[in-house]
Amino acid sequence: MLKKTITALTFCLSLSMASMAGNEPQTRAALKYNFTIDLTNVQNDRVQVTLKAPLIDKSEVVYIMPKIVPGTYSVSDFGKFISAFKGYAKNGDTLTVEKMDVNRWKILDATRLDKITYWVDDSFDTPKREDVLFEPGGTNIEEGENFLLNTFGFVGYFGGMKQLPYQLNITKPKGFYGSTPLKATATTDSLDTYELPNYVDLADSPLMYNRPDTTVLNLGETEVLVSVYSPSGRVTSQPIAANVKSILEAQRSYLGGTLPVDKYAFLIYVPERVGKSGSFGALEHSYSSVYFLPEMPEAQFSSTVRDVAAHEFFHIVTPLNIHSEEIGNFDFINPKMSKHLWLYEGVTEYFASHVQAYESLYDTDTFLEKLREYILTSKAYYNDTLPFTQMSAGVLDKYEKEYGNVYQKGALIGLVLDVKLRELSQGKYGLRNLMLDLSKTYGKQNAFKDEELFDKIAELTYPEIREFFTKYVEGSEPLPLEETFRKVGVLYEPVATREVVSYGGFAPGFDEDTGKIKVADTSDMDSFGRKVGFQTGDLLLQLNGIEITPQNIRELLSDTLQSMKPGQKISFVVGRKNDDGEIKEKKLKGKATVTRRQQQHVLKVNPAATQEQLQLRDAWLGKTRS
Repeated sequence: MLKKTITALTFCLSLSMASMAGNEPQTRAALKYNFTIDLTNVQNDRVQVTLKAPLIDKSEVVYIMPKIVPGTYSVSDFGKFISAFKGYAKNGDTLTVEKMDVNRWKILDATRLDKITYWVDDSFDTPKREDVLFEPGGTNIEEGENFLLNTFGFVGYFGGMKQLPYQLNITKPKGFYGSTPLKATATTDSLDTYELPNYVDLADSPLMYNRPDTTVLNLGETEVLVSVYSPSGRVTSQPIAANVKSILEAQRSYLGGTLPVDKYAFLIYVPERVGKSGSFGALEHSYSSVYFLPEMPEAQFSSTVRDVAAHEFFHIVTPLNIHSEEIGNFDFINPKMSKHLWLYEGVTEYFASHVQAYESLYDTDTFLEKLREYILTSKAYYNDTLPFTQMSAGVLDKYEKEYGNVYQKGALIGLVLDVKLRELSQGKYGLRNLMLDLSKTYGKQNAFKDEELFDKIAELTYPEIREFFTKYVEGSEPLPLEETFRKVGVLYEPVATREVVSYGGFAPGFDEDTGKIKVADTSDMDSFGRKVGFQTGDLLLQLNGIEITPQNIRELLSDTLQSMKPGQKISFVVGRKNDDGEIKEKKLKGKATVTRRQQQHVLKVNPAATQEQLQLRDAWLGKTRS
């Protein structure tokens, strides 16, 4: 009897196991999102998205599109680009859908939900000024040409179900290639399939589809994809990749010889004209970055990409490997902002400049000029006494206009902290060492608590560093810049008088219609400007045959112009309206003229630096290695 019982039990267990094995794929499929974005059927600049829904065990469920996404620190409201939202049961019945607000849809009788369909418009071509988004964080749909898929603009999630896995299917036009940091699990001429563990990872993974112009770099264990879309064809991936390679190699050395990612993608969109936001730049992701940069001469374009890429690529450290709980489990509808933008953006920006000095891509004077730009911008445009942690926590609303300071004062916080650490360690330990130690302490899977970070850093370094954060990051005291520069043998003059080659002394402005720098005010114009003949409203087109753009104006006035000798011939081409209101080019000629002018926040190497100052400077700038 016992034997029969065991046999029967074994038989039942076998049947049960067989049944479970047979149902396993079905169960697994029922517990994940299966999205398809169809790029082959574009209608009125829209594409259709279809979701084969995961199993819903509630009578009602809410579908959510992001209001805010990581890295942008501003409201995007991607739900406003969604139309014709419909839910269907397996038998084809249309389910009742109630739109709750701009980003949320409530689906009734949700246990019957089989699939959802909707159409997505892109943000690049939005007709409403209030709907315009910063292009690297937006979406583009150009039939037969280009699709920029920031996934958070096309794909959402159900409330309380953000952690389920995703299958993303992209139906693509013939000849199109998908540039992305993701590795496809299946690919054909017409379909690519990607698998992701959750929504946060999906939203962190942009794709760009077009006819390919790509170059792959191999940096040790890391594969780097450089993908370019240039409608004119004048900008291509190969020279950009060759230029970017030097900064990536420098960053690899700077981070200890290895990079903490297997694959990384630079997705670069090069428009023929300025976008609707009026801005150029990039948006970082953990394993990629998206760029929206204007056409410019090759050398200048490569230099711009290198500087921007240096910043974005360093985000593989923060926030990929060092981040707070607010970032690690980001709330796409009502996010709580971290207090530590000084770390995510400030230290990243500082590293982007410091690495180029440390690895000998910059000379010291070039690096000091970069630091001077941070000081100038921070002091001129932002509130220097606003505690940085307070600004960070309120950056979405109360302190929205102070956000730009994360790239200015935030970088200076990195500078002062770096020098302080070097001083306390006799040159042996700096900010990059601290970031590597924090990466080991936390890493991609472990978030820190916002209120504990400063104490943890002090624990890893020195008690004096906690006092630094109390005074200068949590507190309202201005950064001790003069003291910091003195420690490394650099003279800092908040106000200095210098002889410079004049550009005319007019007040410059930006002309939104043409995207050009203009002469905004001539009331304080100097004698050179009057002699050359600048007039209010002139558009600045060329200096000595070089095109003037908002991106290169500072370089032209501070480098090209200042390299000229007094009396040397100089010419400007301006665009000036005639009596009929038409803009006509006019050439203005003169001779380089030296004038005395006050300059703010001047930095220069101290020729009388002490041995102690020289040793600390060498450690700071990598002349001696720890």
